[in-house]
Amino acid sequence: MAVTYYKEKAFNIAENVYEPAEDTFLLADNLDVHKGERVLELGTGCGLLAILAAKVGVQVVATDINPAALKCARANAVAHGVKDSIDFRLGDLFEPVVGERFDLAIFNPPYLPVEPEEALCGPLDRAWEAGPDGRRIIDRFLRELSNHLTPNGRVLFVQSSLANISKTIRVLETRGFRVNILQKKLPFEELFLLRCFIAPK
Repeated sequence: MAVTYYKEKAFNIAENVYEPAEDTFLLADNLDVHKGERVLELGTGCGLLAILAAKVGVQVVATDINPAALKCARANAVAHGVKDSIDFRLGDLFEPVVGERFDLAIFNPPYLPVEPEEALCGPLDRAWEAGPDGRRIIDRFLRELSNHLTPNGRVLFVQSSLANISKTIRVLETRGFRVNILQKKLPFEELFLLRCFIAPK
């Protein structure tokens, strides 16, 4: 069992669970939630972002396709005293929240380009493997996103320069979102934090 710290808060990371890295911390540093909101986190991993949101006083639905991740996240939520504020659900992307809408959606998607013959497809590998162009998950996410936001809803997610950020921006704008971007340079890529709002009609 590994331990990750964010601003002196400790989060246990079980085997086969994605360990928070620069992408997670970029989201955490820019997490903007308001008491009373309903928040969705897709791919919660160890639960770090869901727990930070719950501590503000919001109700969170946190999903993951990896049962080990949900078990780990629940344990962390108990340790941080917010287990009653987070509803953990097993499933792929929006499957666990069919018909539901949220004020904020948070996502740290898989975005590493991987050719089919190189994909390992294990529980942990699925946290970063995203097909040949790195867009297998993000494209599905963008298609369904609008169906799960309230009229004034917003989304906060990260994407790598390895996965065609220009296409993501075009898709979001076509679907009526206003897009704000923050960039962070890493040794082999750039990370983009996208904060998107549904533009008024």
